[in-house]
Amino acid sequence: MEEDYSNYARAITDLHAQLGIPADYASQFGLDLCPECGQPVPIGQDVFGREQAMAPQAANAWFAMRDDAAADDIALLVVSAYRALAYQAGIIQGKLDKGQTIEDILKVSAAPGYSEPHSGRALDLTTPGFEPLEEEFENSPAFAWLTENAARHGFRMSVPRNNPFGVAYEPWHWCWVG
Repeated sequence: MEEDYSNYARAITDLHAQLGIPADYASQFGLDLCPECGQPVPIGQDVFGREQAMAPQAANAWFAMRDDAAADDIALLVVSAYRALAYQAGIIQGKLDKGQTIEDILKVSAAPGYSEPHSGRALDLTTPGFEPLEEEFENSPAFAWLTENAARHGFRMSVPRNNPFGVAYEPWHWCWVG
């Protein structure tokens, strides 16, 4: 298992070098390497009609939280969930190809290997009447419900305002921590 982790860490280091991500990225922001989920399970479609998945225990917690919110007349909708390492690298590369600097990209996107969606435990959420992945989500009844109830289901908002990770505030991003 430790050898697998070492191989993963080396692969991340190589990938970061290819993408131009600074070697001190993780230590600069106090980030831990985020292992990739080995066996994600389907959780249904997101708001764009794409199939999404999560780690099994996180998926069960998501279903319970979604159902509890629905019982309180709150609709929680998935924008995205599990993202493979290669997918996250593709997001970064696509932004680089469009002329964005790696410094600007890393203010809004976590580097591959350090993105919670790799773990299969994270969800980006929205609710009807709110644009996905916009800060305005914090003004929704869904956000208020999550703030009050997500912890009961093992979820926390992991990219709060003024976070130490150097990443923009994401009120829509919730991670299952058990």
